[in-house]
Amino acid sequence: MPTLDFKGKQHIYAHHLTVPHCPLVIDAGKSLNMADSDDNLIIHGDNLHALKALLPRYAGKIKCIYIDPPYNRGNEGWVYNDNVNSPVMKKWLEENRQVDDEDLERHDKWLCMIWPRLHLLKQLLAQDGVIFVSIDDHEQHHLQLIMDEIFGEHNFIASFVWEGTAKNDARFVSTGHDYIKAYAADFAQMKLNGKKWRLMKEGLDDIYNRVADLKREHGEDYEAVSDGLQAWYRTLPKNHKSWRHKHYNWVDERGVYFAGDISWPGGGGPTYEVLHPSTHLPVTVPARGWVYAKREDMDKAIEDNRIHFAEDEAGVPNLKRYLHETDQQVLTSVLYQDRRAAHQNLAKILGPYKFQHPKDDRVLARLLEAITSGEDIVLDSFAGSGTTAHAVLALNKTDGGNRKFILVECEDYADSVTAERVRRIISGVPEASEESLREGLGGSFTYCTLGDPIDVEGMLTGKSLPEYAELAAYLLNTASGLSVQKELKPQNEDGLFFSHGDTDYYLLYRPEIKWLRSNEAILNEHQARQIHDTGRSAVVFAVDKFMGQRFLADMGITFCQIPYELHRLE
Repeated sequence: MPTLDFKGKQHIYAHHLTVPHCPLVIDAGKSLNMADSDDNLIIHGDNLHALKALLPRYAGKIKCIYIDPPYNRGNEGWVYNDNVNSPVMKKWLEENRQVDDEDLERHDKWLCMIWPRLHLLKQLLAQDGVIFVSIDDHEQHHLQLIMDEIFGEHNFIASFVWEGTAKNDARFVSTGHDYIKAYAADFAQMKLNGKKWRLMKEGLDDIYNRVADLKREHGEDYEAVSDGLQAWYRTLPKNHKSWRHKHYNWVDERGVYFAGDISWPGGGGPTYEVLHPSTHLPVTVPARGWVYAKREDMDKAIEDNRIHFAEDEAGVPNLKRYLHETDQQVLTSVLYQDRRAAHQNLAKILGPYKFQHPKDDRVLARLLEAITSGEDIVLDSFAGSGTTAHAVLALNKTDGGNRKFILVECEDYADSVTAERVRRIISGVPEASEESLREGLGGSFTYCTLGDPIDVEGMLTGKSLPEYAELAAYLLNTASGLSVQKELKPQNEDGLFFSHGDTDYYLLYRPEIKWLRSNEAILNEHQARQIHDTGRSAVVFAVDKFMGQRFLADMGITFCQIPYELHRLE
């Protein structure tokens, strides 16, 4: 498979592995309706460090990732400042951190920036998860090559084209589209889960609501309800999303339907006799014959009230095709949404000029509708104005789901724009045109910042002593790749804090330098024998041990000295 080489690649190739772990620090004052530990999250901080901080709890748990990184057009003014431990890289950065259109190495810097983040995002994705990355012509060809390398060419799903709006002031060509690259974590696993990417056809809610009003007015007089529905269609402009479904203009006790063709495809179908239910005379047989090969299948359809008969036997019957049975459509690779609408809608929520070029929550909601359901988690590590959270909450409001979002934003506006937008759409926006948004979409979120990194080399000196739960989650993920969303606490005096499969995990630790220097922090023979008596394999983290490694191996115990042996165990 072809790979992309760029300046700095050798220095950032494994940078994601060396990024220090920073704990998440809750800011209750900036949170809203804080719920439990599984609450929605808005994180203010460098997204590279934030993604590393999420691994102990969310590795392999994220169903859908959407990111909108800098497009690197040369006019964004973004800064590449990743602290890569390489003298060559540091010298390069010292000479020119700022990235602009005069920087001949801006493509290299962009690739150095996105490479480690994509690696961490891949670790966070569930096996059947999907990542979407927005991009334009400036970097889309580079992005595809490195995503092929990181995620695997065989996991590529599609390149979506988001057609926005024409720019009449363009000198040569009006480029009004972006791309959204879609990759699976594991395409084969995604196929195995059996879920098809389907969307509810647009405009159906208005139809269903109109029929409900007509039923309240006319009761079970379905002829009057059908007449009212047909009259309503005639009042709609042709650009109304319901107008394209105007052929669904009949209603019975089962629902809204259209009277479709009942003849045999291609001709030559059976021509058995069918009696009209009112006149009891044979109806006109369609020229191509009946669609049902067997007479008993036709009788069953009539009995089930799935045949739409004309007023008398002179007319050819039709087959009832119900809207609720065909209300979904496959996701298409071209998305049409005027991008100016997103800016106008955001201005109603936050006021004008708060944020330029926001993404459209309706476009993201369409993607999320096809991919996610239930309590799936959605992550956006380039959160911007918080569009992804808006899409998640709006979709939950529509279908009753309980999806969760995690947003990461490094800029200073994380509170005043990103979180503030989410606060307002949760509580209600009086100026909004949508009724659901005026009332408020409901929900909650916990606002976090990044704490000081866990300095494993400084732990035994007392310079850096993380809390037990934070260290346990970090060690568990580092040693085994496992992630848990609950708070880890010692379950017994031996320090058992987690069990997985046939292995137990132990941590002898207190965030007290005096205790860490005492004999209590050292694994002793009595504890080892108690662990052995459980009959299960064990991994024990402690500052030291009173016995040799062979003794522990015979006990089925793998000992990891903290802070020095923090490598992944097989």
